[in-house]
Amino acid sequence: MKKRVWMGSLSDPNLKSKIQNLKWAGFLALLVGWAGIAEAQQRKSALRIGYLSPVDAARESTAADAIRLALRDLGYVEGQNIVFEYRFAEGKLERLFALAADLVGLKVDIILVAGGNRPIQAAKNATSTIPIVMMGAGRDPVKAGFVESLARPGGNVTGLATLRTDLGGKRLELLKDAVPKITRVAALFGHPTNEVSIKNSLQDAARALTLVVQPWQVRGADDFDRVFVALEKERPDALWVHEGRLMQDNHKRIAGAALKNRLPTVFAHSEAVGDGGLLYYGADLTVNYSRIAYYLDRIVKGAKPADLPVEQPTKFELVINLKAAKQIGLTIPPNVLARADRVIR
Repeated sequence: MKKRVWMGSLSDPNLKSKIQNLKWAGFLALLVGWAGIAEAQQRKSALRIGYLSPVDAARESTAADAIRLALRDLGYVEGQNIVFEYRFAEGKLERLFALAADLVGLKVDIILVAGGNRPIQAAKNATSTIPIVMMGAGRDPVKAGFVESLARPGGNVTGLATLRTDLGGKRLELLKDAVPKITRVAALFGHPTNEVSIKNSLQDAARALTLVVQPWQVRGADDFDRVFVALEKERPDALWVHEGRLMQDNHKRIAGAALKNRLPTVFAHSEAVGDGGLLYYGADLTVNYSRIAYYLDRIVKGAKPADLPVEQPTKFELVINLKAAKQIGLTIPPNVLARADRVIR
C-alpha cells in the first residue's frame, strides 16, 4: 500500500498559503478554459466575409484596409465579430472560378468581389444563394447579365457599378482642357471589344473637341514594347488609357513610357496618377469603400441583395500630378488646377 504524500504537516506555517495557491491555480485554469470556449464560440458566430480579388494581397491592400475601417465605424471589428477569408488570383484569372468555389465551400456569409466582370462571373457561377457584393469595377452589370436592373437586381448580386467606360468622353475633355494645344490622341486599350466603345462614344467626344483619336490595341503584357516603339514613331500629342485589367496591371509601365516620351496622359485608374500619370478622373474611391460597408451591414441585418439597388457613383474626383507635368515640361492652366480635387506635388 502506497503512502500518501502530504505537502506538510498540519503545523506547517506555509500550509494555508499552499492551499490558497492551489485554489487560485485551479480557478485560473478554469478561466483559461472558459476563455478558450468563448473565443471558439465567437469565431464560430462571427460574420465571415469572402474576399475575392483578381490581383495579389499587396495590390488589394488599399481597398481592403479602407473597407475594414469603414466597417469598424459600423461596429464590425476584424478578429472580434467579423472574419475575412481572402482569396487572391494573383493575376491568373483562370484561378478565380476555383477560388470562388473554395469560398462557397467555406460557407461564408457574403462574398465581396473586387476587380471587374471576370471575378463577378466566377462568384455568380459558384453560388446562387450566398449574397455577392460588387465593389464597382467592370462594365454595366445589367448588360453583363449579373442583375436584372440597377433598381431591382433580382438575384443574389448587388453593390456598386462605377461604369468607368462611360466616362471616356469626359476624360478626353479634361485632357484637352489641361493641354489645349493637343490635336492627336492615342487611345490605348486591351480587350478587342473596347475598340467598339472607343470608335463610338470616344470618337463622338473627339469630334466635339476637334481632336483625332487613334485606337492602339495591346494584346498582352508582352505587347507593350511593340506599341511603345510604334507610338514613338507616330508621335501623338497625348495618351488616353482605357480601363481594364491589362491596363491596370501595367499602369506603371504605361506612365513611365509616357513620361519618357513627354506624353500627357489621362487614366481610368486612380493609382496610375500616383505612379507618374498626369490625370485621373473617375469615382471617388473613398466614398465607394464606405458604401461597400453599407451594403454588407444591410445584408447582415436582413436585407436581400435582390432588393438592394445597385448604386452608381455620386461623387467623382479629378486628380492632377504636378510632378509628372513638370517632368514633361507642361504647365497646367490655373482654371483646370482649381477644379482638381487632389493635387500631387
